[in-house]
Amino acid sequence: MSTPTAPGPGSDLADPTRVPSETGEVTERNLAFSGFEYRCRIVGQNEPRTEPIVILGGSSQDRYSWTRHERWLAAVSTVITVDLPGYGDSDFLPSRYGIDFLAEAVRHMLDETGISRVNLVGACFGGIIGLRFTQHHPELVRRMALVGMTTRIPQDYWDAVPRWWRMIERGEHDTVAAELVAQFMSPSAATKPVRKHGAVSRMLYHQFRSQTRNQIRMAAEHNERLVTHDCYRPDIVPETPSLVFTGESDTLTPPAMGRELATKLPNARFTTVHEADHLLPLERMREFSELVTRFCTDQAIDDLPYCHPVEAPTTGR
Repeated sequence: MSTPTAPGPGSDLADPTRVPSETGEVTERNLAFSGFEYRCRIVGQNEPRTEPIVILGGSSQDRYSWTRHERWLAAVSTVITVDLPGYGDSDFLPSRYGIDFLAEAVRHMLDETGISRVNLVGACFGGIIGLRFTQHHPELVRRMALVGMTTRIPQDYWDAVPRWWRMIERGEHDTVAAELVAQFMSPSAATKPVRKHGAVSRMLYHQFRSQTRNQIRMAAEHNERLVTHDCYRPDIVPETPSLVFTGESDTLTPPAMGRELATKLPNARFTTVHEADHLLPLERMREFSELVTRFCTDQAIDDLPYCHPVEAPTTGR
């Protein structure tokens, strides 16, 4: 699965505020793991209130997809975003390298940047990598937040992928872009409203329609990676404090799938956000960021006005 990037300057979703002034230096690191070059972005915080926040985005996101969120996230901690091998403008990664490889690339990044423990945030496909990393290296994860993630790829997505690639080969890019928007977003006629539905739909259509040949090649390899490797593996999951959430109207990874995932994590809570779907991080940037920062700083997340009641599925509450 893929998740769109954040809007750039000039978008009707754009927030002109960037990194807050009280943060430290913003640095870019060029790294290499097992022969593949990749890049990360670090927004420092001089007086952090919690461990660094590492964000692993979806397959169509890059390290700049979260710059609009840094206004809130970087106010409490250092924020690290990354183009792992195979994503963004990092090296192309053949599909024979699976989720375990990408999880170890995250470990490599932490070693290279001298970070010993993190708050891990995984969105969509990034959640798959994040959970695998936590299973392999629980000592490095203080808290884990997973948004728009599931233990299995939705069947209708699987069914559509071969058709999309045949359409791309025939040059039917407009039709593919329209179908992808419909796949990722809730129907516009849904009974529950979704914030910024029209603006996010237009941004998403433009992103899919204007993909470069290299981006399409990476997307194809990403889908092959999903087919040939386990997206979810029922390995032992540590008692890492975890939060699983998505938009209440998410039709790609519906709330029931997120709740199911939460039942498999021994110390997890689950909630959904009002007036949002799978594109929650774009539709409700402020609320998404506040929920993450409150969770990562051990503040209460119960009774937030934009969330449904928080559940603890593994305890039955």
